[in-house]
Amino acid sequence: MQDVAALGQALGGFHARRVLVRSDLNVPLDSSGDTPVITDDGRVRASVPTIRELAEAGAVVVVCAHLGRPKGTPEQRYSLAPVADRLAELLERPVRFVPETVGPVAEEAVAAAQPGDVLLLENLRFNAGETSKDDGERGAFADELARLADAFVSDGFGVVHRKQASVYDVARRLPHAVGGLVLTEVEVLRRLTEDVERPYAVVLGGAKVSDKLKVIDELLGKADRILVGGGMVFTFLKAQGHEVGKSLLEEDQVETVRGYLRQAEERGVTVVLPSDVVAATAFAADAEHDVYPVDAIPADRLGLDIGPDSAATFSAALADCRTVFWNGPMGVFEMEPYAAGTKAIATALAALDGLGALGVVGGGDTAAAVRALGFSDDDFGHVSTGGGASLEYLEGKALPGLQVLED
Repeated sequence: MQDVAALGQALGGFHARRVLVRSDLNVPLDSSGDTPVITDDGRVRASVPTIRELAEAGAVVVVCAHLGRPKGTPEQRYSLAPVADRLAELLERPVRFVPETVGPVAEEAVAAAQPGDVLLLENLRFNAGETSKDDGERGAFADELARLADAFVSDGFGVVHRKQASVYDVARRLPHAVGGLVLTEVEVLRRLTEDVERPYAVVLGGAKVSDKLKVIDELLGKADRILVGGGMVFTFLKAQGHEVGKSLLEEDQVETVRGYLRQAEERGVTVVLPSDVVAATAFAADAEHDVYPVDAIPADRLGLDIGPDSAATFSAALADCRTVFWNGPMGVFEMEPYAAGTKAIATALAALDGLGALGVVGGGDTAAAVRALGFSDDDFGHVSTGGGASLEYLEGKALPGLQVLED
């Protein structure tokens, strides 16, 4: 595990004229209209404090980030231009959008900037060198990025599990510091892995068991309770001998899940599974749907949320916890008929915050879900920007973007 104290220089006392900041601005966009609209600006908000601190200290702040998964060439739908507008609103200062990442236009924009100016470069992944597996190609792109600045600040926790040019290679080329967002994330994750306050519960949801296998394996030795919902739960129910109708099922993981259930019993870890589910005739908000016990899911229906009895059981299982980590919605929260399970978990975590316990919302879809359901980040102990990075940390993996800062 990475030690917070070893993560390079913190921002305090870190001064440079031009600072390249790697932020995580990978926000969801609705591009159905003439102008793309950010549907969840949580990651932009989380990036603001470090950018503001540097700008107020008189640095030229050159922000770089990615959006979506372009394949190394420009795609207009993945432009960061809308993000620049939102960042400017949140910072309450102008943000100059630079329509390229590296090259003459970017170099001229940085050269013309004044102390306190903030610039946002175009999508890093419009350049093949950003994600290249070839060290030379990735390094050449990092060289171009490094020419834009005198120092580097790593503040995008959601990408520190990637060995990419703007995350790893630039830090090897410039004096570097760790941003406040990354420091906070690592401090919280250490509280989930070292000297944990108990009872400790982990709530896992989302679509696939296969996405969570390694973290389940790791948590079986650490958590007191593991609560499972979302699409992944149907593989658990199948492992218990239940039929799951047309619900999402990873047949090739059933035996693995049976093994986890045996291990949990041997280790005294309580695994809480739904007793009922909301199942529909189709994957649609207006489809016919009803609540069914898990041992009576009709063959022609698919489960899209945990049921009301399950939501009550899950909430009760969290009520006395001192530490909770939640990753993955309980159902298809984007559709109102299947949002109640996710809302119940969010409500239970928010109650823990009022009791002084630590409830962590584990980034990605989970963070988007709680905001979409009307909750504020302030309702919880911590809302992570990490997603995959958080899971890999909990799995015990070394994260390249943190390792490179440890000098």
